[in-house]
Amino acid sequence: MGWVHNTNLKIAQSPVGRYFRLDGCGHPKERKGSYFFTEIRAGLATFFAMAYIISVNANITSQSGGTCVCPPTSTDLCDSDPEYLLCVQEVNRDLVTATAAIAALTSFCMGLFANVPIALAPGMGLNAYFAFTVVGYHGSGLVPYEVALTAVFVEGFVFVALTLLGIRQWLARAIPASIKLATGVGIGLYLTIIGLTYSAGIGAITGAQATPLELAGCAQQFLTEEGVCPSAEKMRNPTLWIGIFCGGFLTVILMMYRVKGAIIMGILLVSIISWPRPTPVTYFPYTELGNSMFDFFKKVVTFHPIGKILAVQRWDVSEYGGQFGLAFITFLYVDILDCTGTLYSMARFANLIDERTQDFEGSAVAYMIDAFGISIGSLMGSPPVTAYIESGAGISEGGKTGLTAMFAGLAFFISIFFAPIFASIPPWATGCTLIIVGSLMAQAAKDINWRYMGDAIPAFLTIAIMPFTYSIAYGLIAGIMSYILINTIVFIIEKASGGRIVPPNKEEKEMWTWRIPGGILPPWLKRAARGKKDFWREDEQSVGVEETVDRKSESSSANRGPDEKTAMPEKVA
Repeated sequence: MGWVHNTNLKIAQSPVGRYFRLDGCGHPKERKGSYFFTEIRAGLATFFAMAYIISVNANITSQSGGTCVCPPTSTDLCDSDPEYLLCVQEVNRDLVTATAAIAALTSFCMGLFANVPIALAPGMGLNAYFAFTVVGYHGSGLVPYEVALTAVFVEGFVFVALTLLGIRQWLARAIPASIKLATGVGIGLYLTIIGLTYSAGIGAITGAQATPLELAGCAQQFLTEEGVCPSAEKMRNPTLWIGIFCGGFLTVILMMYRVKGAIIMGILLVSIISWPRPTPVTYFPYTELGNSMFDFFKKVVTFHPIGKILAVQRWDVSEYGGQFGLAFITFLYVDILDCTGTLYSMARFANLIDERTQDFEGSAVAYMIDAFGISIGSLMGSPPVTAYIESGAGISEGGKTGLTAMFAGLAFFISIFFAPIFASIPPWATGCTLIIVGSLMAQAAKDINWRYMGDAIPAFLTIAIMPFTYSIAYGLIAGIMSYILINTIVFIIEKASGGRIVPPNKEEKEMWTWRIPGGILPPWLKRAARGKKDFWREDEQSVGVEETVDRKSESSSANRGPDEKTAMPEKVA
């Protein structure tokens, strides 16, 4: 271990070590316990915890059909059109390259410029909303694929402006805490339903005329014209059981013992079982589509350029004004909560939070990299990019600097050349992954204020309507509008009665305020207003002001309930 210690010390004392604040670099803000080889190990841990997103995002997003055109005369949304399915398969391969490329670029930049050990990739939940609600299955949704990418592109630049002006923090604060928590839970259930379906999951449920959801589990060739399974064939599909036991229970057991890369292990095991042909569970049947997929799989290592979905934005959105606006606002809202919650919770996990300012070094740069990543990702045909809670895997391995994110980004870059492998992962291999991720996101339900109905009912509506309408946007609308309506009526009654008529347990209502300690203006703008030339750098005056503001906020928060003191809920990606 002598050479490892010496190498760590030499790198720490180099300009690289000082830039990244490695332990022993001599910088006043060096990060204790951060060593070069530890950062390498942490970066690989983050990659293996996140690698599943390459195949999962490609499988989910390609269900929209991408730029492939399904004729409106088709009665089954082109499910039996070989030419269309070959086109969708090509989109899937494009998305494998795009997902790995944007994860590599944004993670590397996050580490290099923001110096935080947090990796990024297309967001789970948002990709499902993009594919199944905004664009719709095989293009049957609100707007075409090209228009949806335009909404994502514009949203990224709006996010940059909101970050620079300090409005992002205000918007995150203005949403009631229970709605923010319920949003994560609702997205978790939304992912769970997708993981149970045929198109992007294990095929355990389907729809029927009599019941919105019905038990399935038969091979797809046995589905009736109504899309249901005959009773004699239910739960008899071998791919279903391989997905449940190898991709589900095995993954859960490995995660319980905190085995690194447990999710990717489960996905790979199911995939390896499904690759040989001919078997009852093969992913490569002897059909035109199956032969095309198998020919691409046999290449193993190759570079697949993005062909069908690169820079295909449609800038004339006048025909889809209302639906475009709804998609844009939903993407923006969820990104604000998603990015803010994850970055803050991961920075605290890595002990990077300044307790005086309740912020972390490089936060503004981190938010802007996330925002620019959203717009760049849309040019590659990808849904919105966000920070990943799986970065905690690398942090738990000792990652404390941006080197962790950079090494994770390099690993994603290498994975670009293994597109044939990631493009050949079947949906029943990733279905249980969606269910597991959904269960992790649902943990936030315990922190919702269920004691007061004015908080509980809007939160419940948010949770319930997201999965059952297949739309994050409708869940958010229901939750926020019901919160405003219920609490406005209570407020009016209280004021009209002079404070005599109030709910008996009103004291259990979680406190809400839109005010931000120190004002809405970001510190850099305050420094620029004072005429400071290098306004992007902290100075003693601004730190002193922040410290004073923070002490005042701590003093005032002592008289508030515990719910109001929590500025940002912990979030699971």
